Amino acid sequence: MSTLEHTAEVAEAAPADRPLSGLDRCDSCGAQAYVRATLSGSELLFCAHHAAKHEAKLRPMAEAWHDESHKLTA
Repeated sequence: MSTLEHTAEVAEAAPADRPLSGLDRCDSCGAQAYVRATLSGSELLFCAHHAAKHEAKLRPMAEAWHDESHKLTA
């Protein structure tokens, strides 16, 4: 099994509300991700900036919207 296949398998097995880590990166810009949107079984990761930019469109369609942006003010 390749690393990419293993990563995809782990992502499928992980619950939508698992904590985000510093290794999770925004799909738009590569910054640390603080929001995970689950749509049709796929995950999109966003920094706080890009989550705010796309939230109005994506959140109504999302199966889950996991937001940890409160960590930025701590």
